[in-house]
Amino acid sequence: MGKTPRSFIREILRVTEDRSVISFAGGLPNPALFPVDGIKEAAIDVLTEKPAEALQYSTTEGYLPLRQWIAERYQERAGLSVPPENILITNGSQQSLDLIGKICIDKNSPVAIEKPGYLGAIQAFSLYEPQFHAVDLEPDGPDIASLEDIVRRCTPQFFYGVPNFQNPSGVTYSDEKRREVGKILSGSDTLFIEDDAYGELRFRGDDLPLVQQFLPENGVILGSFSKIIAPGMRMGWIAAPPEIYDKLITAKQASDLHSNYLSQLIIHRFLRDHDIECHLRQIRESYHMQRDCMVKAMEEFFPQEVTFTRPDGGMFLWATLPDGISPLDLFELSIQNKVAFVPGNPFYTDGGSSNSLRLNYSNADPDSIFEGIRRLGDAMKSLIG
Repeated sequence: MGKTPRSFIREILRVTEDRSVISFAGGLPNPALFPVDGIKEAAIDVLTEKPAEALQYSTTEGYLPLRQWIAERYQERAGLSVPPENILITNGSQQSLDLIGKICIDKNSPVAIEKPGYLGAIQAFSLYEPQFHAVDLEPDGPDIASLEDIVRRCTPQFFYGVPNFQNPSGVTYSDEKRREVGKILSGSDTLFIEDDAYGELRFRGDDLPLVQQFLPENGVILGSFSKIIAPGMRMGWIAAPPEIYDKLITAKQASDLHSNYLSQLIIHRFLRDHDIECHLRQIRESYHMQRDCMVKAMEEFFPQEVTFTRPDGGMFLWATLPDGISPLDLFELSIQNKVAFVPGNPFYTDGGSSNSLRLNYSNADPDSIFEGIRRLGDAMKSLIG
């Protein structure tokens, strides 16, 4: 426990309980887009038609019709054949990360992860005391030479990555980088843990293939309903080859027996009876507008020395300050001006400092985005001089 970092974001969210603070800190979906009426209808139908089943213990693997829906979605969306028997329902993708850590990491096991990397993954894996090996992210995905060198030198248990609209950077792997990752890991003893939590949130450009398509025997995919339905239901999944799947089942049985069964039935009923494509279009259109609003405000109010990503989907972008300017100093100053963000430091496994910061645009309305970025820009100018 002494080696496991507390969630910096959870600590920041305490500050943002003050309603006067404009927060770009949490990775929160837009609550205005939660399908409240549809979920309510689905819940009533489930509890009316099959109350005993919905409220009883169930199998560890999860509700089979929901797993079948996920399998069909992979086929429709990506042309990827994933048998329902290889899909495990979890309590959000965060539990998926914990289960991966349990079955793959011994103390001092080598693990490769993006730099910067997803904070939730860093925290989940740190409990099992691995040796992290950071792979630098470039504008189009991982540094292939660095990944190849790490795999050759120490054969990591796995390489964990977020190919679509990465958290925290917003970076998306190019088609070429996806194929290169597959080429490097295929036939090796290193798994690729493909976290696809944001894959359905592309609002610009064409969908790219899942990395899983280039290394079917060495790939594990993580998915989540938190970003496309509602995070409060805590529902995600893992798709894994049979040998890995069997170990995940054992680990999950020891952890919690099975995921929330009532939520599984409600989500499946919602998906069965409602137009998910229409719902996703609403989310994408809203996030596209919010992202454009934030980028436009940053272009207007940020100093020219500050650079930032322009993601084609997802919920985050990544801003980089000039050398020598601390995001922690900026955070303290911006909080005084009632604006919150996440400094980049916690997203690095080597504990090193960063001159970057993560900004979430999905949970703020256009007026708040404009005003918050204006205040943040003023704070940057006072530090940069």
